[in-house]
Amino acid sequence: MRAVVYQGNGRIGVEERPMPEIRENEDVILQVTMTTICSSDIHIKHGAVPRAIPGVILGHEFVGKVVRTGSKVKNVRPGDRVAVNVETFCGQCFYCKRGYVNNCTDPSGGWALGCRIDGGQAEYVRIPYGDNGLTLIPDNVTDEQALFTGDLLSTGYWSAKIGEIKKGDTVVILGAGPTGLCSMMAARLYQPSKIIAVDLLENRLFLAKEKGLADLILNSERADIQDEIRKQTEGRGADVVIEAAGGKDTFQLAWETARPNGTVCLVAMYEEGQMLPLPQMYGKNLTFKTGGVDACDCPEIMKLIEKGKLDATCLITHRTSFENIMEAYRIFEEKEDGVIKWAIKM
Repeated sequence: MRAVVYQGNGRIGVEERPMPEIRENEDVILQVTMTTICSSDIHIKHGAVPRAIPGVILGHEFVGKVVRTGSKVKNVRPGDRVAVNVETFCGQCFYCKRGYVNNCTDPSGGWALGCRIDGGQAEYVRIPYGDNGLTLIPDNVTDEQALFTGDLLSTGYWSAKIGEIKKGDTVVILGAGPTGLCSMMAARLYQPSKIIAVDLLENRLFLAKEKGLADLILNSERADIQDEIRKQTEGRGADVVIEAAGGKDTFQLAWETARPNGTVCLVAMYEEGQMLPLPQMYGKNLTFKTGGVDACDCPEIMKLIEKGKLDATCLITHRTSFENIMEAYRIFEEKEDGVIKWAIKM
């Protein structure tokens, strides 16, 4: 079968690989029907994800059809359409029982797909602990609607959840890329008074405004962000800041734009270390929430998709087939042609 492989040293390429097989009784084999490219794939290519293993098949955001199941799999059966959770988790360890599935202690636990074990930019894929990591797609939900369930929508949903957004809050989202846009969608569920989106790219800000994901958009190259946010909050700053950009200066901007006793959620993946300037932030009494997404709410997210309360199809700006995936990678990495997300049919 064909697959996109991380070849190490800044290289990826399409290779022929053997079909995956059932290894454990909890395994599920999927035929991938649609996949996409994530900024995390680019981070892996650049060598910025130390745990990524050269030779691994990339891809952790995809949907498919169940082909075979291990003897202990109960929740899915051959023929079922499913969305795949970005994280693999056993469901039994200390962290899984507390909902911290990103920290699952199983050797294949946490973010493993497309990083430490073969992922879904391939024709077929093996999913460990299939009962935990797969979400049934209702008949009235399309592959495109379900595509981002296990990663982007899970990240947005998680960021809003840990931000503890309250009705009437002012929420600032730094970064109007895919993660930021999904964070806006999820934040809206909590009925904040205002969502402010900050980015450098006009097409992303336009989308956030056009789709009603943000109430106010700010281009950080054209506006004094701190000053504008103070104007919007009677001089206080934002109640909650979600940092989804991961830029050179966005960590500093995140804590500077939060009000005293506010919450800063760091959901971006940084390629460089960040400075925590404690003397400068002394007295702000900020709460920082950090780490990788705990993608344990996929069933709830799928229900919200089915009800029309979450719809991330507006992120899909480009569509193609697997034959053109390397060109899709190039366009995505270079941020050409206004690309936000690809939908790649197998």
